[in-house]
Amino acid sequence: MEIRLAQAQDIDAWMALVEQVRDVFPGLETTEAMEEHRVTVLGFMENSSAVCAAEADRMAGILLFSRDPAELCFLAVDPDCRRQHIAQKLVSFMLTQIEDGKDISLITYQEDDPNGQAARAFYKHLGFSEGRLTEEFGHPAQEFVLKRQATGQA
Repeated sequence: MEIRLAQAQDIDAWMALVEQVRDVFPGLETTEAMEEHRVTVLGFMENSSAVCAAEADRMAGILLFSRDPAELCFLAVDPDCRRQHIAQKLVSFMLTQIEDGKDISLITYQEDDPNGQAARAFYKHLGFSEGRLTEEFGHPAQEFVLKRQATGQA
């Protein structure tokens, strides 16, 4: 399995994984929303802000991020490939793409939402801490922040 920046030719395999997990991502409920997401993903790919764990012609994991502001925007792993540290490898790759010392934020489920249990535990394991409560796509959500120290290495 290769962890790399995704390219436009990866879009069909990428969206096939999104289709598998869309029921746990608010905002992807309709066909129109999925079409909009596809366009959004292509934009991230053009900006070298889409990371994938690719194997053969399928995606085992996908991640979208922004450099400014530094945000982890979307992260999903194929249910058949979970517990293989794919998400951790994707996040590690993302960290190499974001300016050293920049704090990174993300939005996930609030504590009482059963859909967010695994994600929240994962982000805490990586060093993210709970931030402000918010709302995303009409659903209660919470910001998590990873505080990063500059290492002084270029």
